[in-house]
Amino acid sequence: MLFSKNSKKKILKLLGLSLVVTALIVSPSLSGNNFHLFNAPALEVSVNAQPPAGTDAAQQNPASPEGEEKGKSDKAESASSEGETKGKIDIFKIVMGVLAGLVLFLYGVTRLAEGLEAIAGDRAKNLIDKFTSNRFAAVATGTVATTILDSSSVTIIMTIAMVSAGLLTFVQSLGVVLGSNIGTTIGAELIAFKINEYAPIALFLGFLLHFLGKTDRWKNIGLILLGIGLLFFGLDTIDEAMKPFRDYQPFIDWMKTLGENPLLGALVGALFTVLIQSSSATVAIVITLAASGLISLPAGIALMLGAEVGTCADTLVATIGRSREAVRTGVFHVIFNVITAVVGILFAAQLASLAQWISGGADVARQIANAQVIFNVLGVVLVIGFLPLIARGLEMLIPGGQSNRQLAEEPQREQTKV
Repeated sequence: MLFSKNSKKKILKLLGLSLVVTALIVSPSLSGNNFHLFNAPALEVSVNAQPPAGTDAAQQNPASPEGEEKGKSDKAESASSEGETKGKIDIFKIVMGVLAGLVLFLYGVTRLAEGLEAIAGDRAKNLIDKFTSNRFAAVATGTVATTILDSSSVTIIMTIAMVSAGLLTFVQSLGVVLGSNIGTTIGAELIAFKINEYAPIALFLGFLLHFLGKTDRWKNIGLILLGIGLLFFGLDTIDEAMKPFRDYQPFIDWMKTLGENPLLGALVGALFTVLIQSSSATVAIVITLAASGLISLPAGIALMLGAEVGTCADTLVATIGRSREAVRTGVFHVIFNVITAVVGILFAAQLASLAQWISGGADVARQIANAQVIFNVLGVVLVIGFLPLIARGLEMLIPGGQSNRQLAEEPQREQTKV
């Protein structure tokens, strides 16, 4: 073999790092005003040309009354043309800026998840395994585990795998699923604090620790910091690229439509979440744009509700090939998120008012983050008392089946009987 496994890993890391560095270099130029890759300004040539023979005296002599009127009309036309120019936006520049920011953000989320799972993955599994004796403890466990792993999808997929392996019962897993929905709101609250200004510090420290750290623990800590820095830098890049939409009337009208029609807003949020495979990413982008005045509270709440539904796609994929108990856990997550999202859409106006009241004089970004907390906490409070009934209903809906551990223990039981 020409390359060892370690050298291949190093090459892949260098390739990934080069892509990130490229995005870091390209994204500022995309968000600035000097990027003219496809819209190069035309050369201005000034020549002293004589007026055409057919030009009248009014155009040649601006001091005349006719010339003054002609000058006023020309100024009005130039003003209107300037207004039309200001109303136009460079779609290519915006799309490229958003894509660059999205790449940085998703790459940061991936690196952050890798670092957290390497450091706290086993602890999260032990936490889920030990502290799920009752439904309330399971909810608390799911909340803490999701906060540690910074992803409700990772927590739920891990829970499904543990149920399938017989490490958790189906009933215990329901509380963990509910708690994961609460845990995912903590990241949104942190993003609403607008700490993106400190992203370069996290990038620099994370880079040093990850590539110069002597132990795996320090390297993983560096990976976490690097992921956090990339995450916030990507959000800042998306925000900068979207700024031209602040004065763009069609975008303003579209955001108003999403606010007035929560069902449409939820659909857009769900589709975007399925596309990027992260509800936390969707809510983070919504909060970032809201902080810049691009998204109103009603539209932000609608998009957030859609993200709660879109995140179920990962859960459904994770249940493929699993035991019946694991499938029930996945189906419960889907049903719970869909029903609560529908209720949220019906009472979107009341949810917005409650978020405004609780937030006090906070900005729209904080109001959206608080609305997500209110929505998920109320959903858990309303459902937790009915978990035994829900468990029986799911067992009737998806009957039969044994966990992998039970299947493995059956031959041993038969041998013992013999």
